[in-house]
Amino acid sequence: MSIGNRIKERRKELKLTQVKLSEMIGIAQQSLQKIENGTTKNPRNIQALANALECPPEFLQFGIGDSKDINSNVSPGPSIKATAPLISWVQAGAWSEISEIKAYDAERYMCPVNCSDLTFVLKVQGVSMEPKFHEGDLIFVDPEAECIHGSYVVARLDDDNQATFKQLIIESGHKFLKAANPNWPEQLIPINGNCTLVGKVIFTGKSL
Repeated sequence: MSIGNRIKERRKELKLTQVKLSEMIGIAQQSLQKIENGTTKNPRNIQALANALECPPEFLQFGIGDSKDINSNVSPGPSIKATAPLISWVQAGAWSEISEIKAYDAERYMCPVNCSDLTFVLKVQGVSMEPKFHEGDLIFVDPEAECIHGSYVVARLDDDNQATFKQLIIESGHKFLKAANPNWPEQLIPINGNCTLVGKVIFTGKSL
């Protein structure tokens, strides 16, 4: 189910019209209509919508938890901790040079787990990490999180101009980048000084 569908269903649960909800959050009815029909895929006023619809923002954006968890003392879903910019894989490969991205320079997504201010978002490309991750999934990458054996990481290979997404394997003091797809031709890439770990994947938002 998409963000728009969750907003529409929750609005109907509360017996709110599009006109009333748009007035509550201070946007035009046409703007709300575009959100609900999927034309606007990443609305910037998620928090205002969540407040008006009496539900957690992470429920609207990711489908985490329950639509009525906002007034509960115990919520199964995590709370939004920060927002992170969506960047390209080429930018991720040169992250140390562009870590000063401003809010207006990139589309931003709310991260529902604790993360550092340097956290950024990438859209999964290709099939090397299927079936665990699919093309279009959003991965939140924190350059300050510790990368350990088994972590899913974004790394920069010296002979490539963009970052890559793999699982970090550490065995007998040796490090490898592993593809999740068992049919991927290059299953293990040895790390022998030719690779820089950019950051650890701390959360995944599934594509819709």
